[in-house]
Amino acid sequence: MKIGDRVRVHTSIQVFHHPQHKGKPFDLKDLTGEIVGMVEDKKGRPISPNYPLMVKLGEKFTVHLSEQELELLE
Repeated sequence: MKIGDRVRVHTSIQVFHHPQHKGKPFDLKDLTGEIVGMVEDKKGRPISPNYPLMVKLGEKFTVHLSEQELELLE
C-alpha cells in the first residue's frame, strides 16, 4: 500500500474520537478513505509503529491503521 491508495476498513475497529461521535464508541468497519501518510520516522530517526498508515476517512477524520485492517480498492 502507498500514499494515495483508496482503501476500505474491513475489520471492526471501535474508536472514541470520531468528530461526530465524541466520547461514544463508533465502528470504522466498511468506511472508505485514502492513505494520506506513512509514519516511518520521528525527528529523523527510523521507528516501527504498530499502526503506520494514516488514513483519511471523510473530510475531517484521520486515523492510524495497519495494513491488516485495510483492503485495497481499485
